[in-house]
Amino acid sequence: MLALLVGGIGLWQAWNIVSHLREEAEMSSTIYGSIISALSDDVSDPTGVLLDLAEMIRGTGIQLIVNDPQGRVSACSNLPLQPDPCSQGLLSDPRIMQYAAQLDQDNQPVVAANGSRIHYGLTEVARQLTWLTVFQLGVLGVAVIAGAWGYRTASHMHRDRLWVAMARESAHQLGTPLMSAAAWIDRLRDPEPNTALIARHLRADIDRLDRVASRFERIGRPARPERVAMGSLAARVVNYFEPRLPKHANKINIAIHAPAAGPMVSGDPVLLEWALESLIRNSIDALSGRGGNVSVTVQRQGNAVQLRVQDDGPGIGIEVRTNLFEPGITTKSGGWGIGLALANRIVEDVHGGELRFDPVEQGALFVATFPAAAE
Repeated sequence: MLALLVGGIGLWQAWNIVSHLREEAEMSSTIYGSIISALSDDVSDPTGVLLDLAEMIRGTGIQLIVNDPQGRVSACSNLPLQPDPCSQGLLSDPRIMQYAAQLDQDNQPVVAANGSRIHYGLTEVARQLTWLTVFQLGVLGVAVIAGAWGYRTASHMHRDRLWVAMARESAHQLGTPLMSAAAWIDRLRDPEPNTALIARHLRADIDRLDRVASRFERIGRPARPERVAMGSLAARVVNYFEPRLPKHANKINIAIHAPAAGPMVSGDPVLLEWALESLIRNSIDALSGRGGNVSVTVQRQGNAVQLRVQDDGPGIGIEVRTNLFEPGITTKSGGWGIGLALANRIVEDVHGGELRFDPVEQGALFVATFPAAAE
């Protein structure tokens, strides 16, 4: 809006300035022609010509004060004094010389050959240009202040959103094992519970809670690199999710394709597991309410290790693909867009890898690439 306002006023002022310059060119040509005529020998009324010249000069709007060699005011025109002493012939008015001193602060007076001094001010065009410059500087200052305020507000909103998103993420991370543990405890009330199986799953939930607590301790701290078998890590994550997925209505299947231990990378196993869980949970959320399949693949490609998570859900719209890994970007209703941002941070910033989204005919495919660990 400020840019449009400045542009509109600038165009309006430019049009006015061009009009004034055209009028001044016409006036200057007329004055020049009158002077040449007055200097010729065939002028019958030179006094009238001089009076006409004086009237033309007054018509230009230039503020003029002329002093004779003795310092007395001999002529003046276009002074912003009320009542106007020039039109009334009151050339002895002390206000005229006071105003002449103000004009001399902006423009040095012109000294004629006979010692007369001409004090002059700005033309109408110059005054408009001055006010336009002041106005544009003022608008620029307002724009800078508004931009700084907007950036500060956006930064605070972004930071608050990240805090809320992290709180939601922590609740989500803790919620899965807690709900699972509550379900296994309910199974203990059955007449003939399989206590060995329930105990194994409860132990898995407790281990999961311990890993979640460890993850949030790692935020903001340097990674703890060690040799990690990506196949074993992926199998552990998939084995945790598999018994906790819907088995009846809207069934979700998850499968893993990886070597027994898998290729090795150098990284933080806690953070790598967090990144993989975020990718798998993103696929599971995409299949929620409709069912489908999730595939996790680990493979070695030259000097790199590739981790692929693919689902056959509705996919991701083109409008969010370019900034998919930025915090707050989500395609889920009620989502906070923190899972993929965390995964991207862990893969790229912490482990020097690459996380990308590859379009497929149906569903979504995320590919995380890590440097392979030295043998």
